[in-house]
Amino acid sequence: MAQSTFQSGLDFSQDKSNLKWFVLIFSIVISVGSILYTNILIDQLKAREERQIRLYAKALEYTIRENIDKDLSFITEEIVFQNNSIPTILVSENGSIQGHRNVDVDSSLSVPRQNQLIYDELEKMQEAYEPIEIAPRDQETNEIISVSYVYYRNSFLLTQLTYYPYIQLSVIAIFGFIAYMAFNYSKAAEQNRVWVGLAKETAHQLGTPISSLMAWVEYFKEEASLKDKELIGELDKDIQKLQVITERFSNIGSAPALKEVKIEELINSVIDYLRSRISPKVNIEVESLTQGITAQVNAPLFEWVIENLCKNAVDAMNGAGTIKIFILKGNEGKVFIDISDTGKGIPKSKLKQVFNPGFTTKKRGWGLGLTLAKRIIEKYHQGKIFVKSSDENGGTTFRISLWA
Repeated sequence: MAQSTFQSGLDFSQDKSNLKWFVLIFSIVISVGSILYTNILIDQLKAREERQIRLYAKALEYTIRENIDKDLSFITEEIVFQNNSIPTILVSENGSIQGHRNVDVDSSLSVPRQNQLIYDELEKMQEAYEPIEIAPRDQETNEIISVSYVYYRNSFLLTQLTYYPYIQLSVIAIFGFIAYMAFNYSKAAEQNRVWVGLAKETAHQLGTPISSLMAWVEYFKEEASLKDKELIGELDKDIQKLQVITERFSNIGSAPALKEVKIEELINSVIDYLRSRISPKVNIEVESLTQGITAQVNAPLFEWVIENLCKNAVDAMNGAGTIKIFILKGNEGKVFIDISDTGKGIPKSKLKQVFNPGFTTKKRGWGLGLTLAKRIIEKYHQGKIFVKSSDENGGTTFRISLWA
């Protein structure tokens, strides 16, 4: 029943993950739609400004062609001077600038400097759009009086509108990222509280039966009729182990004290306890490159990690094979522990999931052993644990990195 409940929890977590992807895809669709719609508006405004500039050019051409004595004030006032937003420069056929509108030039600058700024603006306009030709003809001879060109570029409003959707999406993305991080942080904090509460409650619940077992063992030791003292000794070891487990659970959620410990001796003590409690067909070898390698660890918690990795290795080998534990000292004050087995290995597609809660290759199990191991090593010891190598039917090697 517990397994079924846990599996349901995993399914719910998966549903939430799918919902996140749906929301992400939906947001992308809305963002792309917003950009496309804004681009349509930009294209319409560009076409509108181009029509305005063409009308502006026609008005200039008309004023040049018509007799100067005619009343042309309506053209200059209603068409030419109405362009107060689109930057334009009128250039003669030989390339000299005849006039400009809406080009922001500081009048306090020297004339050569002002002219240089106008020519710089002209280069930008030449890159932006093709110029509009003004070629007025004499009404009597139909000959071209002169040739000029109107260069222009987008108005400031259109330029702002061009970049607006990207700025908007950037702001949304920043706020979305902050919200996502806050959600993940709150979720992790909630999970931590659950872990800590469960661990401390477990430690509390173990206290009473352990005390009772200790009393019974003391009674058996004094009972003369009991001849099998070796059995009592094993029971005593199990009680001590239960006390260690209780201490481990009590340490979850609090900052455990780290001490300098000889790693090989600590691992050997764990292996000595496991040997009589696992399959006799499993051979466990512990080797250290140099003697006396030490590291900063919390012994009860670190022993828990070694036990979990060894038990997982036994399961992966189906109770028959070899486990090799190799200890070496690396550079920059690091200590490495490699734990290898000759089991069935982990598929490459599953390597990134091995430390996730609920991941297990066994028919029975909660899939929390490696999750706890990762938490103990990385959160409490500031180290690293990862799959160094794994081959299907060729075994797996986990590496633990600690500080010396």
